[in-house]
Amino acid sequence: MRAIRHRRRSIPALAALAAAAVAAPVLLAAAPAAAHPREGRLAKELVEEVTARGAYRHLAKFQQIADANGGNRAAGTPGHAASAAYVHDTLKKAGYQVSYQDFDIYEARTRTEKTTVLGGAGGEASRELATAAFTFTKSTPAGGLTAALALARVDESPGCEAEDYAAGAFTGKIALVKRGTCTFVEKQRAAAAAGAIGVIVYNHSGTTPVRGSFSSPAEGIIPSAGITLADGQALTAAAAKGEVSVRLELDQEHVKKTTRNVIAETRGGRADRVVTVGAHLDSVPEGPGINDNGSGSAGLLEVALELADEGANKKGKGKQTANKVRFAWWSAEELGLLGSEHYVAQLSEQQKKDIALYLNFDMIASPNPVQFVYDGDDSDKTGEGAGPAGSAQIEALINGFLDKKGKPHEGSDFDGRSDYGPFIANGIPAGGTFTGAEGIKTPEQAARYGGTAGAPYDPNYHGAGDTLKNIDLKAFDTNLDVIAHAVGTYAQDLGSLGK
Repeated sequence: MRAIRHRRRSIPALAALAAAAVAAPVLLAAAPAAAHPREGRLAKELVEEVTARGAYRHLAKFQQIADANGGNRAAGTPGHAASAAYVHDTLKKAGYQVSYQDFDIYEARTRTEKTTVLGGAGGEASRELATAAFTFTKSTPAGGLTAALALARVDESPGCEAEDYAAGAFTGKIALVKRGTCTFVEKQRAAAAAGAIGVIVYNHSGTTPVRGSFSSPAEGIIPSAGITLADGQALTAAAAKGEVSVRLELDQEHVKKTTRNVIAETRGGRADRVVTVGAHLDSVPEGPGINDNGSGSAGLLEVALELADEGANKKGKGKQTANKVRFAWWSAEELGLLGSEHYVAQLSEQQKKDIALYLNFDMIASPNPVQFVYDGDDSDKTGEGAGPAGSAQIEALINGFLDKKGKPHEGSDFDGRSDYGPFIANGIPAGGTFTGAEGIKTPEQAARYGGTAGAPYDPNYHGAGDTLKNIDLKAFDTNLDVIAHAVGTYAQDLGSLGK
């Protein structure tokens, strides 16, 4: 799962989702029986056959690959290429129609990231600040940019709109903006439109600098970097008293690479009723990514193999699935959902309509887990709102299954951090589960799920410690059952979605 760097849902997409949110709960209320269809034979058999023990072998393989390739499986690296080949070849042997989908990405290599406060009438002493260059930022000229700071308005959406930048006050200056609400791209564009020659974003919490990212070098309009909350507050206070000048020095090389998605689908089933299931295969460069997201990738692979054993790729009456099932292992999710975005962008309008739903599984074995289910009907009334029509029914299916198993669960917002994003932006209903990333477990959650209150759901998130030794196999097993049940149900019956 990618870090909270920037959200990618456009304003038109949000409007469409808001309209869908009105319809989805009504459908659920009008047809409660359809929201919890009787467990079919295929779903039941898949749940019985899919086990954490079986899927663990794939996690072990991903760990082995990372160990042999510099400790990671990041997009564009040999570790990811080997992971993709393992998934591809395993599914090919199982009889699936398997293909690679290649696309270009860029690697950012930062050579210099420095912010120096030069002092000024505000009384701020000269000093160097901890700085993190945004991924795919534009570099500064040699010697850096030296200019006065201009403060963007801090409100509920700081630095997100043109109104946050006083007319004429930012021309030739470096904008100081607080993190929050909108994307880093949107903050940068608004600052540049106001005449700023650079932008510094300070954090809204914690003690580390903001680590922002753009999707590609093309999005880097002006030099952009992040600093800590404390440094941002100090600069804001000083600039309120008088002019404060800084020198921003950023030097970053952008190297073009090629990476690939792996797409596998059943040979049978209706091609105009496609059940799409996805997980990202890439890790961050800092670690092997066994929970994030070897867990989701291994879970999909094991379910796909058991589905093949049930006859999904064999000829004969009663063997093939009623609907085509398409499994996808995305690359470059950690760089901004690039693999899933590339896939959806290549689809024709008819091909998008042919996708009945999308199921996403990203981080399903967190060591201090909570059982999250994507809030398709927005019953939690937080964040981004409901998913497209049908998402409520997907959530109900998963919740109903967990209830039957006596497993506690709770909602999770469609916050745009994983590969469901491009699908819901195109009106495709979505759902899925995850067990938590860097968020902190509450005492109430610890009472429900066990584990440690006040600690992250995954203390090894995006780190070298995300290894085979640091996963929760019980959470993994529960979510494997969720995948198996959902795939088995929708492969044979889309009735609960009104299709």
